[in-house]
Amino acid sequence: MFHPLENLKDYEVILASGSPRRRELLAMLDIDFRVDTSHPVDETVPEGLTAEEVAPYLSRLKAGAYPLSENERKLVITADTVVIIDGEVLGKPADDADARAMLARLQGRTQKVITGVTVRTSKGMTTFSAESEVEFAPLTDEEIAYYVERYRPLDKAGAYGIQEWIGAAGIKGINGSFYNVMGLPVQRLYSMLKTID
Repeated sequence: MFHPLENLKDYEVILASGSPRRRELLAMLDIDFRVDTSHPVDETVPEGLTAEEVAPYLSRLKAGAYPLSENERKLVITADTVVIIDGEVLGKPADDADARAMLARLQGRTQKVITGVTVRTSKGMTTFSAESEVEFAPLTDEEIAYYVERYRPLDKAGAYGIQEWIGAAGIKGINGSFYNVMGLPVQRLYSMLKTID
């Protein structure tokens, strides 16, 4: 039976990310893979990078930390997602108060979401980034507090998950990939994976 990613059949595909959203999204491509988060990195960003360069830089850093020997038939996928507003990167919030403060900045405004993705095999490493613009409707302090208390978005860049209540109630529109905002631009990744030999 035809499989659109038949070219990967001899690879062990590894998602080097603990994100449950990325696991869900990669599974949509109907490929076998396993999750391995046993090679963490220090995600300190060097001085001089622009906000737009942070996510692809971190995805390459994560991929480079994964040990691959020559001719090993493993394919490692890493990713990093950031939210950018006023030229500043919003990562994951430190606590509830930080999450509420982030959402107060985002509400009623448009921000950029960039995901950097790196695919690495023993033959080399390729990185791309995808960008989406997300427009938030105005939200009250009470609505923001409700979302943070109920959904606990402390593991999400910018303190929100578009697939949750806030996406339905608070997001007016998106220019770009919805899945990119979730954390993995799967169509772009699929196009890249088709080129692997």
